[in-house]
Amino acid sequence: MKIIKHNRPKNRSRLPSLLVAVAVFALNTIPAWAQSTTFSSTDLKTGISNSLAVIMMFGFVLGISAVIYGGFAIRRGDVDQGKMSIIGGAIIAAAPAVVYAFYTIFGLNTNSAVGVGTF
Repeated sequence: MKIIKHNRPKNRSRLPSLLVAVAVFALNTIPAWAQSTTFSSTDLKTGISNSLAVIMMFGFVLGISAVIYGGFAIRRGDVDQGKMSIIGGAIIAAAPAVVYAFYTIFGLNTNSAVGVGTF
């Protein structure tokens, strides 16, 4: 009986290269921390507000594309999947406006980073 040896390729872990990338990024950000002479919470709120605006834009585009996908699903005959996709897309697309409305209703919009723009 002949024994067949299977030559398996060696699986190399990506963890060392990921750790090197994280270390390089961390070491390159240290000079940026030293450039700030004072801490301003206004700068932090502006940064958070801009980040939320970008996330809101991606969510809106994702929600609109989910609604369009739901329309195509209904067109090809998958009505249940289409309805769920349309409802989910509407919720995703409307989420920033709903959160902003709640912050306005409860009076939290005066000192928060949620108000990323006018609706």
